[in-house]
Formats: sequence, structure tokens, C-alpha cells
Amino acid sequence: MTAGREAEGAGMDHASARLPSRAAKLLSALFYGTCSFLLVLVNKALLTTYRFPSPVVLGIGQMTVTIMILYVSKLSKLIHFPDFDKKIPIKLFPLPLLYIGNHISGLSSTSKLSLPMFTVLRKFTIPLTLLLETIVLGKQYSLNIIVSVFAIILGAFIAAGSDLAFNLEGYIFVFLNDIFTAANGVYTKQKMDPEELGKYGVLFYNACFMSIPTLIISVSTGDLRQATEFNQWKNVLFIIQFLLSCFLGFLLMYSTLLCSYYNSALTTAVVGAIKHGRGLEIFLFNFKQPVKT
Repeated sequence: MTAGREAEGAGMDHASARLPSRAAKLLSALFYGTCSFLLVLVNKALLTTYRFPSPVVLGIGQMTVTIMILYVSKLSKLIHFPDFDKKIPIKLFPLPLLYIGNHISGLSSTSKLSLPMFTVLRKFTIPLTLLLETIVLGKQYSLNIIVSVFAIILGAFIAAGSDLAFNLEGYIFVFLNDIFTAANGVYTKQKMDPEELGKYGVLFYNACFMSIPTLIISVSTGDLRQATEFNQWKNVLFIIQFLLSCFLGFLLMYSTLLCSYYNSALTTAVVGAIKHGRGLEIFLFNFKQPVKT
């Protein structure tokens, strides 16, 4: 009996050791929020102050840097993820498709809605994430958390009540964006099994598979041609900020994965919503006005 209890206690200690600490949960969430905020600032400068015409090319740059950093880190044995085989696309599905859908619907919705209304409708990512976690991951949340989620939605509607305007096409795109964002977070959490791809494998192979259709979209829409013909490529400050955006893009992908790994997809969605707070959106709206020279 004593030996049985000792074995059971050892098993419980081993299981609890694998659980993330509160510090890891908090720091990963803060890391994600900080990276997201900084990337928004740098991207706003590139796309508005410098008027860089190709956000898709910017995304390709971010994915390229992600692939390079992770591949070099794997070769240096700093990190580990499985080598490519024919089962990798099946294991990763449907993450690349969700990311592409998220990217396209996000770009389409921002230009068709007012900033306050866009902020309100993006908050629906949170209850959708809660619902998908319940369905896909079998996770159960307390009544207090459910009430808090709907309080966030109600507060967002009250904050933007004076800015309501009907735009069916914009509503469709932003709700699609919410669905893709929520699904991407939940399935990312599901795919990070250390016995399968692990968090680094998910990040590396997702970036690899995303880069191909994104490049096709860039070429077919003329986005790549506009980028190559851009007249600021000799501007050192622009190049520094472009490279900074690419590096911050890698940090954002990594911090998003880290936040979902240590917390839940719902926590990641809430942190993202805080980053899209009304005060921050107003600040960025003023910041995005082109600087006169």
C-alpha cells in the first residue's frame, strides 16, 4: 500500500511538473501583447508614413524570416522539430488554409468599416473561440468566464454605439475574419502536441506552407510588382523598419504560439482584443496620418 501511494504521488508530481506556472502563463501573454502592439506601430509606419503599397509582400517577408530563424536554430540544435515527411501536411491541416483566410478577410474588412465598428465586430472572436474550444478541444468554462466574455461584447457595443453604420459586405468579411481567427487559435492549440509537431514544428511548417499561396496571391494581384517598383528601397530608414517588421512578424507568430501553449486559445483571443482596445485604435488612427516633409 505504501509503495502504491508513493508511486501514485510520484505520478502526480510528474504531472504537476508539466503544468505551466502562473509566471509562464502571465509572461507569455504579456510577450504576445507587447509583440502585437509593436508590430502594429511599425506596420502603420511602413504602410502609411512611407506608403509602402504591398502588405502581402510584408507578410511574405515575415514568413521568410520565420522560416530562416527556425531552420538555422534547428541546424544549430537550439530547438527541435521533426524533419519533413509526407504526413506533415496532414498533421498540420487546416492551419495554413485558416491563416490565408484570416489574412484575406482581415485586409478586406478593414477598408469597408469604420474604425469603431470594426473594433466592435472583432470582439466576436472571443465568444467564437470559447465555442470552438468547447466543441473541438472539449474544454469547459465556468459560468463566470462565460458572463465575462459576453460583458466584453456588450461593453464594445456601448462604446461604439454612436458609430453604428450598416455595411453588409464589410460585416460579412469581418465575421469571416472572426471565424478564421478563432479557428486558427483553437486548431493551433490542438496541433502543438509535443509527441507530434510541437510548437516549433507547427510554426515552421505553417510558415512554409503559407508562403506558397501568399506568394501566388501577391503575384496574381500585382502586389509583388508594386513592391519591386517602390521608390524607397534606397532609403536606409525604410529598409531598417522593413527588416524590423519582418523580425517582429516572427516574434508575433512565436509569441502567439507561446501564449496559446501556456494558456488557452481564449486567453490569446482576449489579449488580442485588449490590444485592439478603443483608446489604442484612436491613437493608431491619428498616428497613421502621413508625416509631412
